[in-house]
Amino acid sequence: MEAAGETSGWVDRPDYRVDISRRRNLVTVRAGDRVIARTTQPLLVDEQDHGLVFYLPEEDVDLTALAPIEHRTRCPYKGWASHWRLVDGDQPVAWTYRDPYPEVERIRGHVAFYQDRVSVQLGVATPAVVGYPKHAR
Repeated sequence: MEAAGETSGWVDRPDYRVDISRRRNLVTVRAGDRVIARTTQPLLVDEQDHGLVFYLPEEDVDLTALAPIEHRTRCPYKGWASHWRLVDGDQPVAWTYRDPYPEVERIRGHVAFYQDRVSVQLGVATPAVVGYPKHAR
């Protein structure tokens, strides 16, 4: 949703990089001992000049652990983000782009987490490698 006079950063910087890759690794998000999200279908977002961020499918997030807040932010390359806090917290811990720009449409329906406010853990993919024939030893 672009406000009047707001344009996507892609207009001025079509060469800007936001690489999005589907991964099979287990990604678990915890707030203390409580698991608030777990998936084996994360998106790995590697945005130019930013750290790596995992976006988890919304259906793999325990939304009962989160409360929506009025805080919104705008990324010139992804659009407007809505945020959540922990139900017993006061600062934003997660965000989503409900209507992302077409260049990053794949993040629609996914939730990302502030890695300095909750624990985002990367596990192994099972199986570790697919698509290769097994060889007898």
